[in-house]
Order: sequence, then C-alpha cells, then structure tokens
Amino acid sequence: MKKFKMPSAFTILFIIIIIVAVLTWIIPAGAYDYAGESSGTPEPIPGTYREIEKNTQGIWEILQAPISGFFDAVDIILFILVIGGFLAVVADTGAIDAGIGSIVRKFSGRETLMIPILMLLFGLGGTIFGMSEETIAFYVLIIPIFIAAGFDTVTGAAVVFIGAGIGCLGSTVNPFATGIASGFAGISIGEGIVLRLAILVLTMAISIVFVMRYAKRVKANPELSIVADMRADNEAHFLAHGEDGSYENGDIEKETAAGAVASSNAESNKMSGRQKAILAVFGICFFIMILGVIPWADKFGIYIFEDISAFLADIPVLGTVLGKIVPLGEWWFSDITVLFLFGSLVCAFIWRWNETKFTELFVDGARDLLGVALIIGVTRGITVVMNDGGMTATILHLGEESLKSLGASAFIGLSYLFFILLSFLVPSSSGLAALSMPIMAPIADFVGVGRDLVVTAYATASGIVNLITPTSGVLMGALAIARIPYGTFLKWILKLVAVLFVLILAVLCVAAAIS
Repeated sequence: MKKFKMPSAFTILFIIIIIVAVLTWIIPAGAYDYAGESSGTPEPIPGTYREIEKNTQGIWEILQAPISGFFDAVDIILFILVIGGFLAVVADTGAIDAGIGSIVRKFSGRETLMIPILMLLFGLGGTIFGMSEETIAFYVLIIPIFIAAGFDTVTGAAVVFIGAGIGCLGSTVNPFATGIASGFAGISIGEGIVLRLAILVLTMAISIVFVMRYAKRVKANPELSIVADMRADNEAHFLAHGEDGSYENGDIEKETAAGAVASSNAESNKMSGRQKAILAVFGICFFIMILGVIPWADKFGIYIFEDISAFLADIPVLGTVLGKIVPLGEWWFSDITVLFLFGSLVCAFIWRWNETKFTELFVDGARDLLGVALIIGVTRGITVVMNDGGMTATILHLGEESLKSLGASAFIGLSYLFFILLSFLVPSSSGLAALSMPIMAPIADFVGVGRDLVVTAYATASGIVNLITPTSGVLMGALAIARIPYGTFLKWILKLVAVLFVLILAVLCVAAAIS
C-alpha cells in the first residue's frame, strides 16, 4: 500500500475552487450596498443584504478563476516579484552574511551576550522582510560557536530559528505576510504597525529570556540539555568542521553546504566599504517604505510630506524632471514597488555589475518568488468564484447575523483562534492571507473592529504556528542541521509557545476593547 502524500498547496487551493464553485449551485446568492467605494476600501453597509438571482459557476469559470485572480492581485504580485529581485541583488553581495558574521566575531568569547544580540538581528530580518529560508546559511556558523562555548545545539539553533520566527510573528512590515494581508484587506501596510511593534517587543523579550535561561542551565550543567544523550556525537560532528558531512535530509545537506560557504566567507572576511553601502541602501529602502505606508495626513494630521512633495513639484525644471511624486503616507503597492526597483538599481551601481549580471540576478530573484505569486493568484481565484457566484455577500450576512452580538474583544479573540487553525491547513502565509482577508476584513466592519487588527491577528497566528508546525520546511531543515529530534524540540518549545499564545490573545483583546 502506497504511503499517503499530502498534495501541494496549488492542488489543495484548486480543489477548494472546485468545491466553492459547486456550492454556488446550493448556497443562495446575495448582495450588499457598499459605502466608501471611491476610497478604494468599500465597506458593506449593515442591514442592506438582499438575495439575488443565482449565478452558478461552471467548468469554464473554475478554469478562468486563477487567471482572473492574477488580474485582481496584479499590484501585489508585481510587488512580490520586485521584492524578490531586490533581495537577490542584496544577497549576492554577501552584505547581510558579512554583517552578521561581523557581529559574531565581535562577540567571540561573550557568547551569552551574543544570544540577545543575534536574536534581535534575526528578529529584525523576520519583521522587516520575512527572513526565514535565508537563515539556513547561519546554522552551520552559529551552532559550532555555541557548542564550543559550552552550550548545546538547541541553544545555537534557537537563537536563529526563534529569533527570526518571532520577527515573522510580529510582522511590522513583512511584505510576505502583513503586506499581502493588508493588500487584500484594502488597507495600508502601515495601519496597525504600532500594535504589531508592541507585540514584537513583548514576544521577543520573553523569547530571549526563555532561550537565555535554558542556555545558562545547560552551561552550568550539561546534563540538563534536552539533547544531553547526543552531546559527544554533536561535539564530534560540529567541532570537527563538518568532516562527517551527513545530515538527515539530502536537500538540507545541499542547502547546508551552500550556507557553509556563505557563512565561512562572512566569518573570515571583514565587511567591505561597498557591503556597508549595500546594507545602508537595504535599510534606507525599508525605512522609506515604513514612512510611505503610515497614513500621516489621514490618521495623524501630519502634512509635512505633502508639503515636501508640493515644494519639489514647484521647483522650475527640477519639479518637471522628478515627476509627480506621491507623498509619503499615501503610498500603495505600486509606489513601494518603484522604491525597491530603484533600490536594486542603486545596489547595482554600488557593486558595479554590468547590465547582464544585474538583470540575471534580479530575474533569478523574482523567479524564486514566482511560487508565492502563483499561490496568490490561485488563492485569489477562490474569492473570484465566491464573488461572481454571489456567495461572498451571503457568507458576510451569516457573519453579520451570528457575530453582531459579540463584542469587539470576543470577535478578535475568535478570529485569532480561527487563523491558528487555518494556518495548519494552509501552511503558506501568503496563501492564507489571500484566502482569508477578503472575508474576515469585511466581517470586522460589522463588529466595529478595525481591519488592521484582523491583519495583526492573522500575522501573529501564522507566526506562532510556524514555530511548531512540521509542515514548515524551515523548521524541519533547521532541526535536521542541528540534529534535534522534532518531538524533543516540540516538547521544549511548547512552553514558550503557550506563554506567547496567551500574551498575544490578551493584547489583541485589549486592543480591540479600547479601539
């Protein structure tokens, strides 16, 4: 009998499209009146639901749905592809690897102090650009350092994995989680950033304390390590500079070999002036993005960026040459895409690539995220079928009738739990955002909860599940490299996850109550 193999995310999503299309033949079609359509974020008006004639979806509509989904999400998809190109350009310079390698060298001999510093660095990567797969390169560099300092493989792996994982959990501007979710919720990435930053700070502080307490116990008494029985083998394996070379997974072995080269380069070479310049461009681009998506004028009455744009436009000749620059605070995905395309060109100029080399790097980076773009298009196809079949309004009406008696705190708490359950079924954070936000965001309007709070509930739920789910390639890869059994790791980290779960739930409920 063949062993059951979980179908790919694309297959699961296409099956959902078929199921939804079938349901359009069964579920009554409906419609709402909407307010604020000119603003780009139309909100259904409570009490205006009405049944309409069914528009059943057939085979043609099923096949056409993903295509229509691409058209509907083209701004988000282009944004993702350009971000992929930008990250590939930066990664090829080795600037990020060299930067972290420089930190490791500076704190050699003070490994305990290195724990919070590295966790914060990886956390910044997670919260800013969703650093996850990129961390694979650092396990082979950091784990031996912590073992040599008297810790264990769990400490080294936790510094990287939990650090980046908490960053993704508190995704302030992570384009692959918060960005996509905000886009499908019809709001700016910057909305809700203060709350997400608060969650990031709180969860990171707790996680650092958790890892440091464990590390100190292990250093004082190695028998308290959760992998104490593997201590001698791990020391021989990691401190012999990988002469053994065997890992539990062939694919991980290849990734580790590539990572070892990158990490050893980062460790042995000091950062060059050009690498520092690349890191500066990298940081400036994300800083400008944050400024661009926070609604300064609309939410806070701060008009300085409008004034700057008007001033530049009024300068003779220069204003015409620069063009009509959208003021910071009013940016949407097209504007952020322009920013990162320009940042890529600046990096190419600093690194002195020729046109051919730069184009190859940028296209390869975009190609790496083509899977994410396809997931978004296919997932959006589900919404297309629901909208065309009149199901969306009917589901919203069901949500309005069943949830209107709930308070804001109860609704956001249930939403958080719903996103956690859905995260296990849809492990792709991008797919989850595209699938859930078109429904959950309008339902929040009925309850009087801000859409940004729903986005935050989604991001934190997805992040907390990714710390433990066995469907995460990053987690299983990290455990394979660190030689930590999944069951052992799960038992250890569940204590931290339980605390984070309760904390985030409390913060979300309080935020909903006072909003």
